[in-house]
Amino acid sequence: MNARTDESPVSLSAPAWALRAAEPTDVEVIAELRAAVMRPDLERLGRFDEHRVRQRLRDSFSPRHTSVIVADGAFAGCVTLRPADDGQWLEHFYLDPALQGRGLGSAVLRTLLDRTDAAGDLVRLNVLQGSAARRLYERHGFSVEQQDPIDVYMVRPPGA
Repeated sequence: MNARTDESPVSLSAPAWALRAAEPTDVEVIAELRAAVMRPDLERLGRFDEHRVRQRLRDSFSPRHTSVIVADGAFAGCVTLRPADDGQWLEHFYLDPALQGRGLGSAVLRTLLDRTDAAGDLVRLNVLQGSAARRLYERHGFSVEQQDPIDVYMVRPPGA
């Protein structure tokens, strides 16, 4: 029990989760999640725009390559793994802020990287400068390939 005896302890472990194929109708809930998740970093970089943050997702949304993350039976986030000439691009990996820091992002990423490793695929991504997500990617074998004042481009060879 917490300090107050009428409260149950808060569980910080990863919830039960699954991936399901995205559908075209998922675009708006994903666009809203993207805006919420990216807002702090984009504001810090002086790049937040209410409309643009959602429109960029709408313009690049590919249900064919996107998975919706379902945790404890509810929408929790999404991730896109898009084929590229030299491997795969990991894109649009957004997780509900209430579920961050509990191991869910690591579990999802580990599952995807197991698949790309089995296929022998290199994986690329980009993350905003100063984003806490960079540490997650580094823990999973990604390293900086190049960067500019806004973006950090990372790469992970198979089996890293």
